[in-house]
Amino acid sequence: PSAAGGPEGEQMSEQDTRVAEQPAAVAAPADDTARQLAERTEDLQRVTAEYANYRRRVDRDRQLVVDQAAERFAAQLFPIVDDIERARDHGDLTGAFKGVADRVLGLLDGLGVEAFGVAGDPFDPALHEAVMHDTAEGIDVPTATTVLRQGFRRGERVLRTAMVAVSEPAGGAAPVEDSTEDEAAG
Repeated sequence: PSAAGGPEGEQMSEQDTRVAEQPAAVAAPADDTARQLAERTEDLQRVTAEYANYRRRVDRDRQLVVDQAAERFAAQLFPIVDDIERARDHGDLTGAFKGVADRVLGLLDGLGVEAFGVAGDPFDPALHEAVMHDTAEGIDVPTATTVLRQGFRRGERVLRTAMVAVSEPAGGAAPVEDSTEDEAAG
């Protein structure tokens, strides 16, 4: 019963104020929830990435251990393979011994180990161990002329270098003239 300016008018304005404040109060918990959700999402992404990195590292380490074990095993077979090759060179690789030799060589193949070092290969110090040197006509670069012991590699990794005799060109390499010395002299 009072006018708009009376106590009811004030009450209405307080109610209006309370109603206006409620969305702000509701918005604050929503902002807090969104912030917590963002933090948890970041934590989950970080933990997921850490786990993925851990699995990759463990898989890489596991493969490295397998590779090292295969290479150590293959290295223990190299002296046996040398004996097999010597027997083959002398014609003694026959009968049951030939069967055993084929199985041993099959083991190396199964491990992915391949032999290298053939007479006529260009000399490469990363692949060949030169134990003898001489000169020869008709070659342009240092060449492995005799293979004394085969080398072995697994993939790109050299497990044992080939022991070779190396022949170098008879004329030797022509000296390279330095053009800066010629300019200084003239």
